[in-house]
Amino acid sequence: MLKHKFLTISITLMSAALLTAQEQQQEKGLYIKGNALLAPIGLINIGLEKQLSQKITLQGDVLVSPWKSFAGHEFQYYSASFEGRYYFNEAFSHWYVGANVGVSSFVLQKWNYWKSIPYTNSNNEVFVKSNLYQKGYSFLVGITGGYQFKVSDRWNIDVYATVGSSTDFYKGYDRTTGKRYETAQKYNKSGEILPYRGGVMISYKLK
Repeated sequence: MLKHKFLTISITLMSAALLTAQEQQQEKGLYIKGNALLAPIGLINIGLEKQLSQKITLQGDVLVSPWKSFAGHEFQYYSASFEGRYYFNEAFSHWYVGANVGVSSFVLQKWNYWKSIPYTNSNNEVFVKSNLYQKGYSFLVGITGGYQFKVSDRWNIDVYATVGSSTDFYKGYDRTTGKRYETAQKYNKSGEILPYRGGVMISYKLK
């Protein structure tokens, strides 16, 4: 008799613990999101944000710019990033800060190469600067700040920006000849501090 009572109590406690764990798991939200600020110019930026605790979430997103030419400039850009976020109120609500890491691959023309002026490399070869573009990859580390708010039971708006360090490895080419305009044996390396992510994400709650 005592054994049966013990077994009944054990099953009841295990069932209660399982139900509590399931409820806690169900309480952790998951949102899918898309960047409404970049979509009108043909850039695809989508992501998922998963709640880990009451105030912490993890987001992963990708950015795709398929433009071989955008306003006369190369602008192919593909990136993926991961970000841990801390919300001061609660997950998916109001102000937050985040730590972001990302990688990217690109074929683009930097903004400071848009003017048609002479460019002379270290071998004294002269090129037209507006004909030059860069191809390579980057490693990115930054800090994000943002504000997310609810517009309905399942829809949120997330406004954010990320500033950080970009370490770039690239080769430079002249589009008229296909020749490299710089004299590095393999890749050139450059680093800079810049804003590299941002926008207005429209988020839909999956659970």
